[in-house]
Amino acid sequence: MAVLKMQRISICALKKDRKAILEKLQSLGVLEVNHVIGEDEDFRKMDTAGQKTGFEKAAASADQALDILEKYVPESKSLFASLEGKKLIEPETGRQVQAERRELLKAAKTIYDLDRERAEQLALITKFQNSIESLTPWLALDVPLRPGNTKRTAMFLGTMPGGTAAENVYEVLAEKAPEVEGADVHLIFAEQSMVYLAVICLKEDVPAVEEALRSAGFARPSQTWDAVPAQQKQELESQISECRKNISEIEKRITELSELREKLKIVADYYRVRADKYAVLGQLPQSERTFIISGYIPQCEASHVADYLTGRYDCMVDVEELKEDEEAPVILKNNPFSSNMEGIVESYGLPHKGELDPTTIMSFFYVFFFGMMLSDAAYGAIVAIACGVLVWKFPRMSEGMKKSLKLFFYCGLSTLVWGILFGGYFGNIVDVVSEKFFGTTAAVPALWFIPLNDPMKLLVYSLLFGVIHLFVGLGIKGYICLRDGKVMDFFCDVVLWFLLLVGLILMLLPSDIFASIAQTSIVFPGWLNTAAKALAVIGAAGIVLMSGRENKNPALRIALGAYDLYNITGWLSDVLSYSRLLALGLATGVIASVINQMGSMLPNNVVGVIFFVVIFIVGHALNLAINLLGAYVHTNRLQFVEFFGKFYEGGGRPFAPFKENTKYADVKEETLS
Repeated sequence: MAVLKMQRISICALKKDRKAILEKLQSLGVLEVNHVIGEDEDFRKMDTAGQKTGFEKAAASADQALDILEKYVPESKSLFASLEGKKLIEPETGRQVQAERRELLKAAKTIYDLDRERAEQLALITKFQNSIESLTPWLALDVPLRPGNTKRTAMFLGTMPGGTAAENVYEVLAEKAPEVEGADVHLIFAEQSMVYLAVICLKEDVPAVEEALRSAGFARPSQTWDAVPAQQKQELESQISECRKNISEIEKRITELSELREKLKIVADYYRVRADKYAVLGQLPQSERTFIISGYIPQCEASHVADYLTGRYDCMVDVEELKEDEEAPVILKNNPFSSNMEGIVESYGLPHKGELDPTTIMSFFYVFFFGMMLSDAAYGAIVAIACGVLVWKFPRMSEGMKKSLKLFFYCGLSTLVWGILFGGYFGNIVDVVSEKFFGTTAAVPALWFIPLNDPMKLLVYSLLFGVIHLFVGLGIKGYICLRDGKVMDFFCDVVLWFLLLVGLILMLLPSDIFASIAQTSIVFPGWLNTAAKALAVIGAAGIVLMSGRENKNPALRIALGAYDLYNITGWLSDVLSYSRLLALGLATGVIASVINQMGSMLPNNVVGVIFFVVIFIVGHALNLAINLLGAYVHTNRLQFVEFFGKFYEGGGRPFAPFKENTKYADVKEETLS
């Protein structure tokens, strides 16, 4: 368990080597840029915001083109595509694509323009279809859909509310415009909500007729056409066909451009990396001929980087220890087993300066408790095999995903061991199958005991494991105190609590309460009982007297000590929290047994066997999923609340190196040679 030691590296080099040095540092990804030198009359910073924005727009343009291609020509992906990781390309391939970057950006713009043109064609189709829909009621009309006039008469079209008859229109005209004579009304089309009609009258009567009809809900059509409706419909349909032909041609051209997909991915990453480089370039203090870059680097990498740069460029590299008050970014470094649990620690919070990395110690408890909660050998084997196969099959998956799968691989092995100890194989499937289909009782014996038959025994062991877990956390706190030379804190905050807790446990073990829980009696010799009471009294008295030692007021000091002693209830709560090991372990077995019992209720024939298999697969899949999630959540809680609460604060800042943050592909790394 370790936090990699960080150092500060400062590089002063000639401007002519700036591009090569920055690109090398970015490809190595071991330096977090953090300047301590500000601007002065000799060193100034460049304004690279414009270039950075330009590169970001270029990357966004390529990304947008790729999204459009995915919409028209979806890339064939396997079911496990998310595990495949980014494609690995040769450096030469990357350089070839970079040389074509301008043409590729033009192609990206072409793809975008084609997509926009297709959207415009679709909008036109919608517009024409709406026009046809509005024309449909007028198709019986054999004159253009616009006001028409002769020398003496005028015709105009319009709509009135549904159910209106020609007689109703004449009645309205007679009532509202009695001076009008000879108006003629023709109903063109009628539907439930609206009636379409044509009105013919003398030119001079048009205003009076229209005014009278408006009082009854008359309205002119929203659109007019110069052609007869039937002819206009044919023309609109012809235009729709033309638009669809254009869309087909556009889609064909986009499909042809999909052959540039891989190159567009590489060029998008290229501009993304350049944007990051120019963001750093804008932070560099630069003189007329030199520049300076400074930041954090792991100690194990500092000498390699310094030797490489000084061996190839005219530059000075200074590597120095960090200041006492300087909070460096954090990189965790653990053994191959524990490193897979680093994500658990990171989700809680990285250790801050001077704090111990709890990953290694936590990892063993994590796997131990996870397996105890899931506690079915068959489930554990399924999880371990599935995760192991995925890690082996997809070596290019992201580092975070790989660590998570390895974490569940080890948790699956732990579950397998606990399942063998508890005799759980898909619950009691061996008993059920042997009795139902073979008429005999067969069972795989538990190497330890069966929790469903002896739950109180499992409860006692759960609490015992919890006490060990908590004591290890308190012990780590003691180690940190001694490491930092805080002997008094070690004695007052650790030793005294150990005395109190051990004394109380020794007093509890021979009690009737413990005997009723454990279903066994423990008898200690008299001297041990006396020693237990003495330890508890000494620990309690010491806590009351010493917890408030920083306060010189005796009364306040004792009051603070008494308040700290009250924390014994927190310890009791923490220990009882480990009863979740019992609860989740029993839940897995009980639900599995219920599923098996449901399947066994079916008749012993072919149909019964088929349904038994279906119930078995579906039921145990759901049980595995539910309890897998439960074991993960509650194991995390035991680490975050109970264990970390004894010694760990977190709050460290993760290491954010200047590196090639690509989205689609990685370029093969080049070593420092």
